[in-house]
Amino acid sequence: MQQKGCIIQPIAQNAVSDCLAQTICIFAKNFNTTYVGRKKRRNPLLEQVEILDIGAEGKAIAKVNDKVVFVPKVVPGDILDVQVTKTRKKYMEGMPVRFHKYSDMREEPFCAHFAVCGGCKWQNLPYKHQLAYKQKQVYDALERLGKIFPKERLPIKASEKTRFYRNKLEFTFSNKRWLTKEEIESGKDFDNHNALGFHVPKVWDKVIDVEKCHLQADPSNAIRNSIKTYANDNGLTYFDIREQDGFLRNLIVRTASTGELMVIVVFYHEDQEKREGLLQFLNQQFPEITSLMYIINEKANDSITDQEVLLFAGRDHIWEEMEGLHFKIGPKSFYQTNSEQAYELYKITREFAQLTGDEVVYDLYTGTGTIANFVARQAREIIGIEYVPEAIADAKINAQENKLKNTHFYAGDMKDILNENFLAENGTPDVIITDPPRAGMHKDVISTILKANPQRIVYVSCNPATQARDLQLLGEAYETIKIQPVDMFPHTHHVENVALLVRK
Repeated sequence: MQQKGCIIQPIAQNAVSDCLAQTICIFAKNFNTTYVGRKKRRNPLLEQVEILDIGAEGKAIAKVNDKVVFVPKVVPGDILDVQVTKTRKKYMEGMPVRFHKYSDMREEPFCAHFAVCGGCKWQNLPYKHQLAYKQKQVYDALERLGKIFPKERLPIKASEKTRFYRNKLEFTFSNKRWLTKEEIESGKDFDNHNALGFHVPKVWDKVIDVEKCHLQADPSNAIRNSIKTYANDNGLTYFDIREQDGFLRNLIVRTASTGELMVIVVFYHEDQEKREGLLQFLNQQFPEITSLMYIINEKANDSITDQEVLLFAGRDHIWEEMEGLHFKIGPKSFYQTNSEQAYELYKITREFAQLTGDEVVYDLYTGTGTIANFVARQAREIIGIEYVPEAIADAKINAQENKLKNTHFYAGDMKDILNENFLAENGTPDVIITDPPRAGMHKDVISTILKANPQRIVYVSCNPATQARDLQLLGEAYETIKIQPVDMFPHTHHVENVALLVRK
């Protein structure tokens, strides 16, 4: 296999490496440029490099002359030539350009969009190895960054589903479609450059036209493809992110374990006839849609948090269910995107909290109150705090729906609202459950937690690095005695970790 203008020359017709190697040429062709010039090459070509490990954030690691080299979409055991793309004092980054040996650890990716789409970067790594590296990532972060050595390390909780596990996906309309390998090799000019799918990583104006995504169950793929066909047949324009023009902008699909379905179509400007035509088509084609809504977003960015969501058909929410509890999910509501694995995560959290029914529990970063409501029946009182007012409104509705009278929710910035006056008014917590964003907890929040002096802290984290930092700060008064990693997102490097801290 050899592409004009590229230096990629794999030595075997292996589908995995072929897909990866061709990707680099596709990048070059999509931008009418050569990925690596044959002249004036500034960065070196590293030959016969062996991939040794996978480190933080899922980056594959090699070492050349005692310098770390990060290479994407390869696995330990691969031996290859690496074209360096970035050089720093302590590390280099590069792209694979020629494979000499393929690792026995490799697995054939199941998605046609692998190596271009950034969603499932570990499809070429068997799931058992994914779990092992995620668990190692947690241990390394705690030990190296936080100097935390828990007495009990429970094995990572695997996800029963490794495909079609997400309950929410967001797609982008674009008139700048990413060209496939077959299209480039054909040498043809294509009139239709419309795409409905995902942005190419690090390429802000190119979108992959997704035919089948393995992340969300039916009818997600059918809805997306039907909208695309209708739009093309009826001449609806796709958004041009550079020119800020076009009619169709985004598509959001949310599914629930209850079988309910929410679809939100985002338009760049209003055109009542065209908008109603598309929405009516969806309503008739997919009568199973519980909530069909739309947004007119004329801003420069895709965020909908400040946008009005308008109802076209059905109701303005769907319901999730967990252990007999019901949770209202609106168009802007946060809910863990892997419903089944969220249940496992919350059970672990509740078990770590060791509730007897007589505790005051603070649930920090409560979101829509999912964890708070989930543990409320085992506690005397629950205090939930969250920055987003709309989320707190949903949390209160969820508590009412589930007839929970011992929950109280407050909206505000955590570092501002959680202070000594708040503790005096709401009672000192016996247990604190905290599930902060990836950035972790603000130092003022940690300071207040230390002053509150609860018996136990259960720290749920989606970022082992910031969790390690926070656990170290809490270590002046608490000992981390037990942890359990949880895999919420198979085929990605992301991992959750639950830690139990007890007062010294």
